[in-house]
Amino acid sequence: MAAALDMVHGGTLEPDRRHVLTTMIEDATRNFLVRLAGQEPKDEAVWAEALTHGSTGEPRDYQRLEFLGDRVLGLVVAQWLFEKSGAAEGKLSQRLNALVSRAMCARIARAHELGPHIRLGKQARDDGGQDSENILGDVMEALIGACFVENGFEAAREMVRALWDEEVEGKAGSSKHPKSALQEWAAGNRRRMPEYRLVDRSGPDHASKFTVEVAVNGVGDARATASSKQEAETQAAAEFMRKFA
Repeated sequence: MAAALDMVHGGTLEPDRRHVLTTMIEDATRNFLVRLAGQEPKDEAVWAEALTHGSTGEPRDYQRLEFLGDRVLGLVVAQWLFEKSGAAEGKLSQRLNALVSRAMCARIARAHELGPHIRLGKQARDDGGQDSENILGDVMEALIGACFVENGFEAAREMVRALWDEEVEGKAGSSKHPKSALQEWAAGNRRRMPEYRLVDRSGPDHASKFTVEVAVNGVGDARATASSKQEAETQAAAEFMRKFA
């Protein structure tokens, strides 16, 4: 016991590395974060956590910050749409859902070349994790969460507005969602409601691919493959409309 106490008070006891996140951020990633958030990271541990995927084996990954960033993103975009548009609630919700979707987050992440800065385990990297829609979208939200934690809501809002400006000012989410459009088309043509069926799921959990088929009885069917079941259904509905509507 005495020897153990001597080690503690003498400063010779090494920290338990299993509970310490590796926080060192390379210069290229630090420069990327400055461009993304508009200011220099102060607490690198927060940003390192936002960039860390569970496959690394690190004690903390981006999931908690993603949870937070998702809510911050939703509030910022909802307020933004409310300020700039006099549209009814239904139209505002339609645009909000499109603008904060995982697909949109991944699209913005790709536009800013986030992929190379994500901290992945070897297998996840070999499996294409850097370009996984799920991972890109989640990390984008985690970075918004990190900005909120370190700099507060105003800074996070400025970050979102800078990154999402082109999408909000454009027509993203202005047109009807493909699944809603297909359902209305089927009703208008006195057809049964569309039926969606998961045809195939392949790949590891962190980079899964889903193939979905949508069919309208007496008309035909269409298929699509995406990194989430929901997105595959959306793309299948859009393909059906292109082929038959």
